[in-house]
Amino acid sequence: MDVVNLDAAFQSIEEHWEPKLAGELNGQAVKLAVVSGEFVWHHHEDADELFYVHRGELTIEFEDRPDAVLEPGEFSIVPRGVEHRPVASAETEIMLFEPQGTVNTGNRESDRTRRNVERIAVDDEEAEWVSDDRG
Repeated sequence: MDVVNLDAAFQSIEEHWEPKLAGELNGQAVKLAVVSGEFVWHHHEDADELFYVHRGELTIEFEDRPDAVLEPGEFSIVPRGVEHRPVASAETEIMLFEPQGTVNTGNRESDRTRRNVERIAVDDEEAEWVSDDRG
């Protein structure tokens, strides 16, 4: 059974808005990302998406409802089909739960679209990357 040290995993992520696959369960992908600034407005037609903040603060902006502001230890679930945009005013570490194969920019194509996500494997003290295109 794999054990993932979140501090080590997040520390190894070098690029903002580059999700990494940390695990999979029951058809769900557990992804980690370090974010800063604004992401793109988008929605996921067939997938709910859970945002969990490990460190920092994340605002999830919505077009049709009040924004959600998440602090460390908090999560929010964005229902399928809901237009949203994650925003972090400072560097923030987030964990995402979404169905495997969910594209990060949903219905929008942009320079931040990632169809294949690298898998992170954390051993005793270091994080190393293993390619995985199930993502």
